[in-house]
Amino acid sequence: MADDHSSTEAHAPPVGDNILGIPAGVDAADAVRIAMRRDRLLASLTLTAGVGLVLATPFALKSGSEFFLPLTVSLVIAVALVPVLEWLERRGVPSAVAAMTCVVAFLVAANVAIAAIVVPATDFFRLLPTRIGRIQHNLAPLLELYSSLEKYVNKTLRTVAAAPIRQAPSTATAPPSSILELAATSAPTLIVQFLFGLLIVFFFLSGWTRMRRRTITGRTSFDGAMATARVIQEVVDDVSAYLGTITVINLTLGVITGFALWMVGMPYPAMWGGIVAMLNYIPYFGPVIGALLLAVGGLMTFADIWRALLPPAIMYGLHLMEANVITPLVVGHRLTISPIMILISLSFWGWVWGTTGALLAVPLLIILQTVLRAAGKPDIAGFLFEHGTLVQPPRGRSRRANEKDETLG
Repeated sequence: MADDHSSTEAHAPPVGDNILGIPAGVDAADAVRIAMRRDRLLASLTLTAGVGLVLATPFALKSGSEFFLPLTVSLVIAVALVPVLEWLERRGVPSAVAAMTCVVAFLVAANVAIAAIVVPATDFFRLLPTRIGRIQHNLAPLLELYSSLEKYVNKTLRTVAAAPIRQAPSTATAPPSSILELAATSAPTLIVQFLFGLLIVFFFLSGWTRMRRRTITGRTSFDGAMATARVIQEVVDDVSAYLGTITVINLTLGVITGFALWMVGMPYPAMWGGIVAMLNYIPYFGPVIGALLLAVGGLMTFADIWRALLPPAIMYGLHLMEANVITPLVVGHRLTISPIMILISLSFWGWVWGTTGALLAVPLLIILQTVLRAAGKPDIAGFLFEHGTLVQPPRGRSRRANEKDETLG
């Protein structure tokens, strides 16, 4: 028995042999230390690659906006229309017919909104060159102040500028000479993007039920299937609830604003109500832009500056009531988002895709937060500071002394 025991000990594999990829003859403490160093190295490489991917993604999205922008808009619209699709499917409507119904209903609503805003706005702001005199008359005191300030600035600049500024040569680009030329140069791209977006929405909706079933049943475990189903349902519920609720609130705000502007004699009240409703999708900045546009419209319309500033005052007062009373009361805490995250999302997507990106900022933020809440957020701070990636020496001891202790240990 003793011989068998000694033979077993002689042939027992040392700690870390082949299984962990650690050379034979290494004791347990060294094996654990080597494994930890290897894991930290792999995690550091993964973190570095992730940071590089995050930094490169915005430039890729911006340079490929002709593809990514209509794709993203279509997916957000499709996700928002999923509850309507499911409602139709529960009543026996085939998936393809239900998807086509959703697409047609969205097109009708979008065309009505565009026709109510764009056509009157074109006629109204076409009068801007003829109303410059009235605007200058209303702004005469402010213009006089700014004129004095401009004279002072110009005098200072002439004193500072001792040498003439050499302008860089630039090539002149001839503008389109006709509407046909403008359509031939710009319309095909817009038409292709529009049709591409419609097809994405239709095929996404028509295959939504099958795609969700395959995604859930394709998991290897019951817990994985349940987690996947929960994430999909939360994304659909949160995005559709946000867009549906905000749309109802914005439409109500637009109708009330249009009625109030009609009461004070503002022309095209329906157009202004539509502009206010559309810009209210952009948090913080949208209402400010709407107030500025209404200020310009008021200065173009009325001869008295105080009456001209009444429309933007009414609009912004109604917006403050909506943002601080109505929306928190209706939305509640379910879709509460950090204002800092909203500002970051607005600045990011606005820089990437302009006004359309700003309109998509909050829905995309909701989708990202829902996925991260279900999948788990990466603990970058803990990785860097808590688990030993960046180890600071204790206070009162030099770095060389700590390295000497580690060597002796």
